[in-house]
Amino acid sequence: MKITLFDIAHARSGDKGGNANVGLIFRSKGIYNWAKDYITSKRVKDHFGQIVKGKVIRYELPNLLAFNFILEDSLGGGGSETLQIDAQGKTYGQRLLMMEVDVPENLI
Repeated sequence: MKITLFDIAHARSGDKGGNANVGLIFRSKGIYNWAKDYITSKRVKDHFGQIVKGKVIRYELPNLLAFNFILEDSLGGGGSETLQIDAQGKTYGQRLLMMEVDVPENLI
């Protein structure tokens, strides 16, 4: 079933220097277990497109049913740089929640 991550998860994001981080917290253990195979670093990097110029690293937090993604070199130098982009990662969580995913119906 095609849905967005918004339907099965919560997110929180922030920034440090030129990197952003996005915490993705799933609503059930079944969805978290499905997400371990489906929500990969590559899939997240592809979703953000050219915004992320470096690697995307995923850390698993099974006791919280969550992942923490580090999006390297995604802020054009960070909040202290004077650029023509929003150099903060505060909105990246909402952007990740817009990702479309194909979830088995029995998990919804």
